[in-house]
Amino acid sequence: MASQGALSNAERQARYRARRLAVEGLPVVRHRKVAHRRSRPQRWRDAVAELLALQAEYAAWLDGLPASLHRGATAEALQAVADLDLDALAAVEPPRGYGRD
Repeated sequence: MASQGALSNAERQARYRARRLAVEGLPVVRHRKVAHRRSRPQRWRDAVAELLALQAEYAAWLDGLPASLHRGATAEALQAVADLDLDALAAVEPPRGYGRD
């Protein structure tokens, strides 16, 4: 074997990785499915609360819109969101199921 001189850091690292790959093979990456930490009723209440908060933000945006933009598409979309009756959603209490009522 002919002397090549000293190997660079990159060459040593490449040889090390090649040896490890030959011995161990490719690493296996396992992903776990994320479990929901909240119950369905809690997720429902959180979603409804988020919708109510967004509706309030859109209503504030509509109130702050300059008069020149009150007849445009943006104002119409904001008004449609503000006019939604989300109280019916907030009043719903979803079933817990499996005898946990």
